[in-house]
Amino acid sequence: MTWHVWQVSPFITSIFFILGVFTLYQVLYDWFKSISHYKNLKITDDQLKDVFGILYMLIFIFSMQATIVGKSISWEFMNFQIMAIIFCAYFLNIHIPYRYFIPIVLVYMIFNSSIGYWESWCHAWTLIMCYESFNHIRRMQEENHRFIRYMMVGIVYGGLMWFFVMVKFNLTLSTFYEEWFYLVIFEILLYSYVNMILRDSKLKIHLLEFANHDALTKAENYAAYMTEIQYEFESCQRNKLHLSMMMFDIDHFKHVNDTYGHLAGDKVLQHVADVAQTVINANDPKVKFYRTGGEEFNVVFPGYDLESTKDIVNEIFVALNHLPIDINGKKIYISISMGVSTVSSKDVQPNDLYSRVDDNLYHSKNNGRMQITAF
Repeated sequence: MTWHVWQVSPFITSIFFILGVFTLYQVLYDWFKSISHYKNLKITDDQLKDVFGILYMLIFIFSMQATIVGKSISWEFMNFQIMAIIFCAYFLNIHIPYRYFIPIVLVYMIFNSSIGYWESWCHAWTLIMCYESFNHIRRMQEENHRFIRYMMVGIVYGGLMWFFVMVKFNLTLSTFYEEWFYLVIFEILLYSYVNMILRDSKLKIHLLEFANHDALTKAENYAAYMTEIQYEFESCQRNKLHLSMMMFDIDHFKHVNDTYGHLAGDKVLQHVADVAQTVINANDPKVKFYRTGGEEFNVVFPGYDLESTKDIVNEIFVALNHLPIDINGKKIYISISMGVSTVSSKDVQPNDLYSRVDDNLYHSKNNGRMQITAF
């Protein structure tokens, strides 16, 4: 019996290795982002992406170089390092000022004992220019020929960097062209792979927005409210924070539907949601706005006690009461009723707060409407 041993091509291995490194980055970044959101850390997703992206790629580059530093083959991982640079500069769109490159480059050149070679200095300068060029074309608004620009920058600067490596290590022309060709293939694969991930991510975001937003008013819906209030209530209990809620609905909304039709009612709901969201955005974007029922809306105030809600509550109340809405050339005026409350020490679940706010709303409606009940 004859046994055939199949050997995996080093080139194929390199492809899987590179894609694996960037897949691991995405997994770890998503994990850290989830922790950041859960812990309410004062860091934006973009800031986290920049810091984590740079640290991850520096660890990746230095770790790889550590395995071959000082050896005659210390050039073999250069394509991986160039791909890491492209990933940070183009796909993560991390902007690094020139002054930050200098210490990083010096440390790296000392680390791999190349600081005394003129070729290494030329290589380092070319790498910095490569990063800046990728960063520049990534920030360009024009969508046409994006892939061509991406490939041209990579081919030109990649060729220059490999030229300096060829001179420094006395590589043959065939090795130079082979490695340059591999770099071009890696660039194409990375572009395709990352864009595939981004398309999948955008689809998931779109589906999530569709699931969590009301199609008519574009406000977040009851499902989104349930998720958010559970999180905020637990955070409030665990960290001893304030949490308040306001609920309002449109007075005599059924009369609007019966008199002017449901399309008119839809227009009223859209206009009310737009005005309320505008007021909230102008005051505090951390305050959350939801359509939780037919003509019923909820506003959640993380970190607010009852007194702190007054300014936003009153501003929404004033903005919506006697709000003129044009219905087929005729102006109609609406009014709203409100209920407001805050978490108390007796509340054991989010519905305890919700019920109290709901009771306050109906107190307003049963006692003349167009008023605020808060306690």
